[in-house]
Amino acid sequence: MKTRLLEESLCYTGEQLRSGWVQQTAGLEGDAAVGFIGPCDVAREYMVDRVDLDAGAEIRSPSMVHVIIEHPGLDLGHITARQRLLMALAGEVINRHLGEALIMREGDDLYLRDRKLSVSVATTSPKSGLIHAGFNVRGAGAPVAAVGIEELGLEPRAFADRLLAAYAAEVESARRASGKVKEVR
Repeated sequence: MKTRLLEESLCYTGEQLRSGWVQQTAGLEGDAAVGFIGPCDVAREYMVDRVDLDAGAEIRSPSMVHVIIEHPGLDLGHITARQRLLMALAGEVINRHLGEALIMREGDDLYLRDRKLSVSVATTSPKSGLIHAGFNVRGAGAPVAAVGIEELGLEPRAFADRLLAAYAAEVESARRASGKVKEVR
């Protein structure tokens, strides 16, 4: 699992959630994750969550930590499980920093009480399973009651580094663990 945190700021529009974007942008092939910081403004044409589309939801924020992950060959069930793993790890990273379990995960979203911290989606292309997760840097400017990682005392790049490392380590650990068991009949 390869990871890279980009130096430049990028706006996440939803267009980035496609096969090959991680390789094009960061030069990482295969199982790979890219992090970057920037605004979020997802156009309806790039929304893949049917619930958000049907509700006319707005997915935007003035500044987020974004993570885009590509796993070649994963189907929707497996990539959705990886998305949940990513979000659980993000909650662990934040709660470890806070010294207490204040961040709660509900499905694929993170909350501090009734304030939303994240957005995320998992989907597939003909080639890959894909994940986007965005974490508010500040809560102000989001279309819902929100909290940001800076309000929780985390520096955005440090959070992104920790999350990318935790995800890569967990995926690698699971790969190694699957090689240590024998099949049963």
